[in-house]
Amino acid sequence: MVNQFNFGELLTRVLLKVGKKGVVIIPKKLREVLGIKEGDELIAEASEGALVMRPFKPKIVEIDPNLVEEMLSEEGGLEREKVESLVKKVLPRH
Repeated sequence: MVNQFNFGELLTRVLLKVGKKGVVIIPKKLREVLGIKEGDELIAEASEGALVMRPFKPKIVEIDPNLVEEMLSEEGGLEREKVESLVKKVLPRH
């Protein structure tokens, strides 16, 4: 059984019961308030004796493919120089 505590229109706290295998059911209204949908991932943290769960919402950023290509090209050039330097040290020319 879930006891709900409402503060105004926003549901902010619920008393939940831990079921078999540690299953906790988040009430629909709380899921709606937080924008949690079936299949979403949550981050759970233990902090100062409290369990804090929040939606995991990774940030999606757009990256210019030309910039990525340029960076990889520069990185490849640096690696090539590093290898050439090591080869010169290991195999000095007579």
